[in-house]
Amino acid sequence: MAYPFLSDEWIEEAKRIRGEYKGKTPPMAHSVRMNLVVTEVPFGDGHTTLDAHMDTSSGDLELDLGHIDEQDLKVTVDYTTAKAILVEGNPQAGMQAFMAGKVRVEGDMAKLMALQGGPPDESAQEIATRLREITE
Repeated sequence: MAYPFLSDEWIEEAKRIRGEYKGKTPPMAHSVRMNLVVTEVPFGDGHTTLDAHMDTSSGDLELDLGHIDEQDLKVTVDYTTAKAILVEGNPQAGMQAFMAGKVRVEGDMAKLMALQGGPPDESAQEIATRLREITE
């Protein structure tokens, strides 16, 4: 079953998938606590923005709705670009949107750049494939 990216159902299914791989993936190479403001969200109760966060400080990548209090940075990005980066694994989409002024970054830009490290391991690639499969 496929769900809209960042919907409550998608988040729950993504957590379940990540849970299956807990302890099977190497820890994240960089610690970052990032709040996301996702604009142009095509679903919901009439809101066009959605607050989410990504936190790798535990060594695992955690993506959830809502903002965290202690952030390293805040990124405002449109829904299509966020989906391209976080689900499709297309960092070029993020760079192009940034260069076009469609991505706003407040805070430690170096932490954001560090996330664009080397190639993911086999388990991370499996997780990414499964996340693409649950995304409409």
